[in-house]
Amino acid sequence: MEIVRSMIEDKPVVIFSKSSCCMSHTVKALICNFGANPTVIEVDKLPNEQQQQVETALIQLGCSPSVPAVFIGQQFIGGVAQVISLNVQNKLNQMLLKARAIFV
Repeated sequence: MEIVRSMIEDKPVVIFSKSSCCMSHTVKALICNFGANPTVIEVDKLPNEQQQQVETALIQLGCSPSVPAVFIGQQFIGGVAQVISLNVQNKLNQMLLKARAIFV
């Protein structure tokens, strides 16, 4: 868990992704469409040991599969279903504003 905590520290939006994952691409595009500039961590591009540690920590947080995993304001939001649900409920924009990921 500490490895994930250190990666999200002081960042308004962090997306753990895999470069070949279409759901990760969807989440990144959705958040970027709000004008946010998320920190994207491509888990499959990390060194093997670090990759295993990150994936294990994300699964322990409840991500299944491990990516995409979205953190807004250092708070774990969830995967694609949770992010899209927040968007449909018009709550994603508010969360991004509160985390100072976007300014309106």
